[in-house]
Amino acid sequence: MAKMCIGLYSGSIDKLTSAGVILSGAAADDMEVDVYVLLQAAQWFVKGNENNQPYLSEPSQGIDHFVNALKSVNSPTWMEYFAMAKEMTPVNIWVCSLAGKIWGGSKEEDMIDIVDGIIGIGEYIDAAKAADIHFLI
Repeated sequence: MAKMCIGLYSGSIDKLTSAGVILSGAAADDMEVDVYVLLQAAQWFVKGNENNQPYLSEPSQGIDHFVNALKSVNSPTWMEYFAMAKEMTPVNIWVCSLAGKIWGGSKEEDMIDIVDGIIGIGEYIDAAKAADIHFLI
């Protein structure tokens, strides 16, 4: 089974959605995937941050336009993509301990249900070196 590693550092909704699409595609291809949630992305994986205002990485047309376009094509949310992928194939979602602390999550119990644990950056680097495919989003 091929192995994919995703380093997810951006917390913008467009990049979270892109990561979800890539993740679900890898799951459909029966790949094993490890997602390492870093820096800005970690805010969305800490419980209680669900109501934070989403943003785009490059707000060319605005967040409302992007969200409405996703809805108009019946696209799952980024969170639904992640959850679906976890149901289809071995997917682990790890939050970097520093990033979690920045956003108010220092323990696994502080994280949303799809998170498998909190790790140090060395584990991400080792996984990236060992992966067949590595994305940094």
